[in-house]
Amino acid sequence: MIIRALGRVPYEPTWRAMQEFTTLRDASMEDEIWVVEHPPVYTLGQAGKPEHLLHQTEIPLVQIDRGGQITYHGPGQVVVYLLLDLHRRHLKVREMVNLMEQSLIDCIADYGLKAERQDGAPGVYIDGAKIAALGLRVRNGRSYHGLSLNVDMDLTPFTWINPCGYSGLRTIQLKDFGVTDAPEAVAQRLLGHLQRHFPEVPPTA
Repeated sequence: MIIRALGRVPYEPTWRAMQEFTTLRDASMEDEIWVVEHPPVYTLGQAGKPEHLLHQTEIPLVQIDRGGQITYHGPGQVVVYLLLDLHRRHLKVREMVNLMEQSLIDCIADYGLKAERQDGAPGVYIDGAKIAALGLRVRNGRSYHGLSLNVDMDLTPFTWINPCGYSGLRTIQLKDFGVTDAPEAVAQRLLGHLQRHFPEVPPTA
């Protein structure tokens, strides 16, 4: 599996690059994981409702092709895109989501914190407040988009939306619990858990 640390990159060109990679790849290509940070941006899933943006702001809103409603990405948040061949890995989408959530739960547990799933609401939560979000698109058995984990960011833009479509959902971050690791260090820890839950699977010739 190829890991690409792309640094802080604008959202829309990165999304288009994921689409292109997924369109052009074949069974001989390795899976990839892209680790990024984005400048401030709201993204709205393909069935998303614009009314979940509660206030007009200068933050751009991009309508995209993942599932789910509206979320926010910004500096201080770890974003990981998983470009995987699910057929080759014999994975169903629900299994993939479970493994992504477990990777996040295990990473957060490294900091002595108990995170958990919530029925019917993909993502990871601590005491009912959301600390990590998930969103995927699967096309021809291959995934793109991925997950985001709040580390040390300005959470104010989350108050201007119904995060993931849930009115009043509180959004939190690792910094709130005294975690001082930089996003880059958290990303490396999270990558270790993702690689454990999604082990290397060689491409076919």
